[in-house]
Amino acid sequence: MEKKTTNGNWWDKLGEPQYGGEIVLRIDSDITNYDPYVGGHHFQIYSAWLEQLQTDDWTTDPAVYEYKTGYPPRQCVKGELAENWEFPNASTCIVHLRKGIRWQNKPPVNGREFVADDVVFHYHRMYGIGSGFTKPAPGHITYTAFKNLISVTAVDKYTIVFKWKTNNIEFIMESLVANRSPVQCIEAREAVKQWGELNNWHHAIGTGAFIMLDYIPGSAATLIRNPDYWGHDERYPQNKLPYADNLKFLVIPDDNEAIEAMRSGKIDILEGLSFQQAQILLKTNNEMPYFTRSRVSCGTIDPRNDVAPFNDIRVRKAMQMAIDLPTIVKDYYGGFADPHPQTLTASQMKGWVFPYEEWPNELKAEYAYNPAAAKNLLAEAGYPNGFKTNIISPASEHSGILKKIQFWFAEVGINMEIQTMDKVLFANKQTNRGYDQMVDNINSGTLGMMNEPLYHLQRFQKGFKANTPMVNDPVFDAFYAQATAATSEQQLKKVIKDANAHVARQHYTISLVQPYLFGFTQPWLKGYTGQFGAQVNHNQLLSFYLARFWIDKNVKESIGRSFH
Repeated sequence: MEKKTTNGNWWDKLGEPQYGGEIVLRIDSDITNYDPYVGGHHFQIYSAWLEQLQTDDWTTDPAVYEYKTGYPPRQCVKGELAENWEFPNASTCIVHLRKGIRWQNKPPVNGREFVADDVVFHYHRMYGIGSGFTKPAPGHITYTAFKNLISVTAVDKYTIVFKWKTNNIEFIMESLVANRSPVQCIEAREAVKQWGELNNWHHAIGTGAFIMLDYIPGSAATLIRNPDYWGHDERYPQNKLPYADNLKFLVIPDDNEAIEAMRSGKIDILEGLSFQQAQILLKTNNEMPYFTRSRVSCGTIDPRNDVAPFNDIRVRKAMQMAIDLPTIVKDYYGGFADPHPQTLTASQMKGWVFPYEEWPNELKAEYAYNPAAAKNLLAEAGYPNGFKTNIISPASEHSGILKKIQFWFAEVGINMEIQTMDKVLFANKQTNRGYDQMVDNINSGTLGMMNEPLYHLQRFQKGFKANTPMVNDPVFDAFYAQATAATSEQQLKKVIKDANAHVARQHYTISLVQPYLFGFTQPWLKGYTGQFGAQVNHNQLLSFYLARFWIDKNVKESIGRSFH
């Protein structure tokens, strides 16, 4: 390999990239999806061989942006399959593809060039707007931003025009350019035409850096280097990618088994660990680099706003004031959590939020632990002796927090029965509204979201599938229309900030805290600075990043697999 030609770059401290070796990752469920048409809510790794039009800027210094939210700033987004894009007017985005990209050399595509017609076919298929497709993909019905997409057209071999109903460029950026949803991964049209849905790993064909080689159900998936991959390392432009020879994904559902696999050197990355889980590796393998990030949402207790007593805001305020958030941070997360309550958008999404430090004192008081004030509010609402209620909950490691909340509620007269059930039944009841009172969303709540801000404005819309508190508030519903009508990023940010303020004041749900999750890497895995997030198998840029990580063979040989 040639020596790097740049000096003094921030990435120099990561070492000189090396070719060869195998990167091994853990996925926490068996793979059930090989086709972006089916949707990202199924466990999948198709982004290991499929690519998107856009990606992250690999040269961005983590000190500037760490890629620990789901919506990067515009200046941190660059082209992947796309070379660049432009907006000739506020409702049109023109995408220019890179030339010379080729599909993997597998039938029926056989290594032909990737062209504009591939992009058109993909979006027509996803959203039912052409190429014989009349209905949107069932796995993406929640991506309502694309309902504003009018047409996708190829004007030549390398140019695609996207036309939208909206005149909001930020809306288009969020929906198309900076979106990290599964719908952006582009599949081969010949494969779809020959086999239909691509839910068979033998039909996995992409433009990415790795080619699917083998899959053993419930055990492992193996991919090998794509010798014809088009990409070069943006940090070292003379280096053809990928660096690793192979990728392996091990199916390890149990977290304790995954920790042991990490501890013994069988896997190279382990993300999404709680504070308690991380302590094991911090104590036994303190040579491992680790990263922390906020969980993708804040824990919440979601009461049904459409039934008594929760349709009275005074009751919801009382429930919030009955809970001691600083104690949760200290006793359950070891101090590794944002201590403040959250609104709709996570506090890390700078510029899009109604930050806690800007809250008026009277609003802060509504979220502060105050059992006496909570009792007074319940009495004002007609419940001087409290009331009985219940909550459905999955059997999980968060049962301790829920029992503490049960104790705090009892202190103000709220007698909460915890109805514990297995995760499958719980998910079914949650999705189909099979609960009459409250839902435990401690693990993945309805506040503090870190993905596309416009998506947040759908969270509490009437009829939206993720609206677990069953909110029906015309004031909130109006924010989405205001946002799509905004004609500048500044206007849009104000709408979203106002929506966050409204959510904070209305107490639709009970805010807990947003804990930090831990990610660990082996000392020999280089290039990784925490880009994956909690779940490897929901990351839409696997091919991009895994092509750019490398194994330091000297470090691996010196450490060996001698963990104990």
